[in-house]
Amino acid sequence: MSEPETQETPKPQPADQTAAESTEDKAVNDSETLIEVKDNFGFNYGSTQVLFDLNLRISNRKVTALIGPSGCGKSTLLRCFNRMNDLIDGISHTGDITIGGQSIFDPALEIISLRKKVGMVFQKYNPFPKTIYENVVFSLRVSGRNNKALLDETVERSLRRSALWDEVKDRLHESALGLSGGQMQRLCIARAIANEPEVILMDEPCSALDPIATGKIEELIDELKTDYTIVIVTHNMQQATRVSDRTAFFYLGKLIEYGETTKLFTNPQEKRTEDYVSGRFG
Repeated sequence: MSEPETQETPKPQPADQTAAESTEDKAVNDSETLIEVKDNFGFNYGSTQVLFDLNLRISNRKVTALIGPSGCGKSTLLRCFNRMNDLIDGISHTGDITIGGQSIFDPALEIISLRKKVGMVFQKYNPFPKTIYENVVFSLRVSGRNNKALLDETVERSLRRSALWDEVKDRLHESALGLSGGQMQRLCIARAIANEPEVILMDEPCSALDPIATGKIEELIDELKTDYTIVIVTHNMQQATRVSDRTAFFYLGKLIEYGETTKLFTNPQEKRTEDYVSGRFG
């Protein structure tokens, strides 16, 4: 995103971006930024454009929620951060996304190394049909790290960080498919952090869970942000207010407003934001 101009007449900006950018400038400064969506980032599935002119800074070790009605592009943007969309034929983009100052589209950057840096937790918990232990260490084994002491340490550390260790420490060599839904999702979080990423992406991580399991995941998110930058897509407005430090509201592929969560929900600058968070549409 361009820096605010001084001693010059401001350049006209598209109406959809003006409020979002001005709010963002107050919320995130350069020293805090880990992820930056810049240069009017756009994204296409074939000939269909789904993201338009995005400029967005995401802070290090904060929780950023992406909200908006279905089809607004928030999950597409989330999957751009670890280039998961590359698995789809015919995609294209304009602009850039950087993590730690490095473009994720740099030809010299290996996708595998990017995905080690950017872990992902999906909407539907998806443990592998393996033991709890093997689920956690799967990515380490794939990269050739098979030292037992290292694997054992990684399993305990990851399960403790995902608030699951005490529940499964005596069942590590049993099938992960025997866990409850909430436990499976926390296992998927343990699997995501086993490689010690910088960023954790969460795409509707609680949508398939009951309220008690959801509460545990939300508590876990609050604990994990001390070590990780978390970006979460959610349709649950209450969840966004509970877990996120900053919130970005998207509509029809455009960033409408972005800022501190409390301010965005209590004093939105855009009428469309107010209508959405108050339940008038979406």
